[in-house]
Amino acid sequence: MAVFCKAMAGGLLVTLSLTLLRWGVEGQRNTRGKKEVSGGATVYLGQDREIWRPLIHITVNLSQISSIKSSFHLRTFDPEGTVFYGDTKNGADWFILSLKDGLPLMQISRGDSLVSVAGGPKLNDGKWHTLEVSNQDPFVILEVDGSNRMVVGMQSKETVEVLSGELRLALGGILIDKEKMIVQFEPHMDGCVRKGSWLNLSVPWEVEAEELWPCYQNVQPGSYFPGTGSAIFNTSVFPMEADRRVKTELWGDFSKMDGTIFSIKAPGQKLMFALVANNNTKEITLTFGEEKICMKDTFKRLVIIFQTNLLQVLQDEDESKTTTLPVSPGSLPGYLTAWKEGRLALGGLLGEEENNVGSQFLTGCLEKIQVQGKDLDLDLSVKHMSISSHSCPA
Repeated sequence: MAVFCKAMAGGLLVTLSLTLLRWGVEGQRNTRGKKEVSGGATVYLGQDREIWRPLIHITVNLSQISSIKSSFHLRTFDPEGTVFYGDTKNGADWFILSLKDGLPLMQISRGDSLVSVAGGPKLNDGKWHTLEVSNQDPFVILEVDGSNRMVVGMQSKETVEVLSGELRLALGGILIDKEKMIVQFEPHMDGCVRKGSWLNLSVPWEVEAEELWPCYQNVQPGSYFPGTGSAIFNTSVFPMEADRRVKTELWGDFSKMDGTIFSIKAPGQKLMFALVANNNTKEITLTFGEEKICMKDTFKRLVIIFQTNLLQVLQDEDESKTTTLPVSPGSLPGYLTAWKEGRLALGGLLGEEENNVGSQFLTGCLEKIQVQGKDLDLDLSVKHMSISSHSCPA
């Protein structure tokens, strides 16, 4: 249990409960033409939108609130992102619940007080967790799965006033300037919420999208590429060993992939490397300069080692399935430059122009991606929002 000094505005605290389902959320439209859904609807928080913008939200009069408690279900493999936000006084007093390093993080601003507290169990294990948030003045309490509690207490020097006006609630984003937070974090959350019971309110929530994306009934760890975009890194972020060796490792069921798994290109040069899956021929084609290697897609792990004078490809750690290609400066003039100043695209084939977002996009799940022995987090890339960084349908 973690305890901090801080509390939240009157009826601002809420509890979330959402479930990942394969189907989407049905809803009606309000008088402003915006789609509406029930507060208990299943919502995928990672849907494409401006990164800090809430996915669904409501505004109610504080006189409508009859409960100090809210609850919801959360499921994610993502260690970081925004879950829930609430405020009063048009954002002067606010509450944010997020994950940071997999742990619940509460940040609260009320009057002259500002506090943050993180603790409790890690929630990014892909299981459904029940979270309950309650306001028991002067304490704000977060309860996880009925037992693990995180308590934030606050005593303000300001005169306590009777709350009036409006309360705003939001999922998947915030309604204040992010610079007001004590702890900064990446807001995008690859996760789902369901079965929300919000301060005993029955009013519908407004949706900031034409359609809500579905949540899958079952998920597994990994990065899912739906065939609509890629994730691009500058290769300069990858440390090169003293012998100028770069090791990349990919895990997954390659027999279920179709499209470009990854590609590398140096500025002003032709495509240096591409790994492409063809679900029709059941082959994986590796293109390295003018060289091409075709492999059957029966393996589950592929190791590719780039060295100064050669390229090694190893399937499932089976030395009998190792392929070595020599490298000469004349055959690949941009070889080393590609790892110093180039771009690496996961899930897409890089084009000739630097602003080209790619083509031949991947459909499939990469269960794990490592460069130089470290897991690659796609949230740190420039990626298409349709890509799920931390989960795949199971």
